[in-house]
Amino acid sequence: MQEWKRDQELGPVDLDAIRDGVLLHGRQQAQGSDAQDIACGLYENGRLIAGGWGRTEFQRLYISYLWVRPERRGEGLGGATLRQLEAQALRRGCVDALIETLLDDAAALYEHLGYACIAHLHDFVPGFTRHTLLKVWKPRD
Repeated sequence: MQEWKRDQELGPVDLDAIRDGVLLHGRQQAQGSDAQDIACGLYENGRLIAGGWGRTEFQRLYISYLWVRPERRGEGLGGATLRQLEAQALRRGCVDALIETLLDDAAALYEHLGYACIAHLHDFVPGFTRHTLLKVWKPRD
């Protein structure tokens, strides 16, 4: 017997199965996936004050999250965190890095750090533009 479930009727295990199935299928199509989590965190007196998290795959750094405690923003910690992730990715053999943001100020910071806007979608969320930025260290063949 088949049965549709919607929204909250699906539990975390079901949602994980959907996500994992899509990722597995895509990676099987592309072949040669070497996906590996990448992360760094800056601590002060044992307290996390900045960090980043993403993955490296197919010689690309994908930055999913870049965060700085609100009271510590404007001190250059976001840029320092990004440079830490980039250094790790370069050691892994990555040739470029991809990051997205909905914040114009963050996009300007990434451009200042060598990223180029390759796409943007105005009003992705009302009042916000989605910026996709790429930094190339070595051109791909």
